[in-house]
Amino acid sequence: MKPQSSRAMLFAFAVAAFGATVFTSAAAQEDVAAFYKGKVVRIVVGIGVGSGYDINARLLAKYMAAHIPGQPTVIVQNQPGAGSLTMTNQLYASGPFDGTVIGASFNGMPTTPQLQPAAARFDPNKLIWLGSTNRETQATYVWHTAPVQKFTDIANTEIVMGSQAPGSTQYDFPMLANAMFGYKFKVINGYESTPKIHLAMERGEVNGTLANWSTLKAINSNWIAEKKIKILTQWALKKNPELADVPLILEFAKNEADLQTLRFAVARLEYGRPFFLPPNVPADRVAALRRAFDATMKDPAYLAEADRLKIEVDALTGEQVAALVEQVTRTPPELVERVRKAMEAK
Repeated sequence: MKPQSSRAMLFAFAVAAFGATVFTSAAAQEDVAAFYKGKVVRIVVGIGVGSGYDINARLLAKYMAAHIPGQPTVIVQNQPGAGSLTMTNQLYASGPFDGTVIGASFNGMPTTPQLQPAAARFDPNKLIWLGSTNRETQATYVWHTAPVQKFTDIANTEIVMGSQAPGSTQYDFPMLANAMFGYKFKVINGYESTPKIHLAMERGEVNGTLANWSTLKAINSNWIAEKKIKILTQWALKKNPELADVPLILEFAKNEADLQTLRFAVARLEYGRPFFLPPNVPADRVAALRRAFDATMKDPAYLAEADRLKIEVDALTGEQVAALVEQVTRTPPELVERVRKAMEAK
């Protein structure tokens, strides 16, 4: 065969292969669109109505539908309980597994099987992560009348903190500070959402709580402006520029073991607002929902409303969240054990 003829045949094969790929991709998109047309997709939030997670999920639902092939209706339902654990266990076991339900959990959910192995009935690496809308910074704050001025004062003065449940940072982080630094946090569980804890703070039932900085700004920015609260520390791997004068929790580490322990505890904040599908959803629908999530994160209308609502957007793709979750699940057992013992319900 002449070289010229050989090159022509290779070119023809390449064109044919490209055409087949395009055809297959288009056919898959049509199948996904046909499935979702007229369907209802539920985002099930494992936290109560009015919480930062709830507001965030409702904003996502409003704009994500337009980016899903077939443009289904996307609604939000709330199923609070056990720090999102009730919702996550149920979706993992019972689905549905067809791509019509999305879970929205506390950011601590991927580490729950390590820290609460008796309660968690799911494998975080088998959940299908759609993405996260934001990396988060957590703030520890107390009402302005609380009898402490700085974080280290809690070594000598008991402070009552409101919490939703073990597994949430509202419980886990104060308990970790107690175990590591000998602090005197008393944590009261059972509040349905951060707004309910804020009401308890105003009534004097509790002194303070923890919340995402973005949540605090979204639901009670007036507290910050009017100095109704004292922000004692921030929990993150690096300082938030808006909290430049607030100490970072890593600064309180006394040695390398402390530092490693704290880094493991706050790693969950890197995927601060995670959304997931239960296992075994068909691959073409997973791909479509992941790309719809990514497109929503760049949607000008979504970003404009997020800015108006004071919701920060610093998104991760589903693939990035899955990689972070996998990395966290490889944490050395002895380090996990130290954190687990500190966070055990007492």
